[in-house]
Amino acid sequence: MADALPKALRERISVAAGHRCGYCQTDQRVSGAQMHVEHIVPRALGGSSQESNLWLSCAWCNSYKGIQVEAPDPNTGQKAPLFNPRGQRWAEHFARDPAATHILGLTPTGRATVAALNLNNPYIVPARRLWVLAGWHPPNPRD
Repeated sequence: MADALPKALRERISVAAGHRCGYCQTDQRVSGAQMHVEHIVPRALGGSSQESNLWLSCAWCNSYKGIQVEAPDPNTGQKAPLFNPRGQRWAEHFARDPAATHILGLTPTGRATVAALNLNNPYIVPARRLWVLAGWHPPNPRD
């Protein structure tokens, strides 16, 4: 069983992340499920549970990420590091399609992350479509 994080640490991470998944940017209020506090570098690969290695992730993104820290860029086949939501700006690596239902990778890191975390999986895209219709998505830019 994973060590429980102190409530104050979880709250600091949630506030710093804007209560959003660091990868797909889904807002906690929209998802209907509690966000996970995930290890950017997984503990299985030597990552720590220090605040500097922790960020929010929705259940979908966290489950697809697993222990990955890099993945092939679908355009080149070259390995690229996965997006680091604590240290990189989302808008530099990703964009949304005009309907705001799909996330597009703009860089090798962005494309590798979209593919590895299955950011446009067949369950989340229809949900995003409904969130757009309700006016809940896309989230307002933070950075």
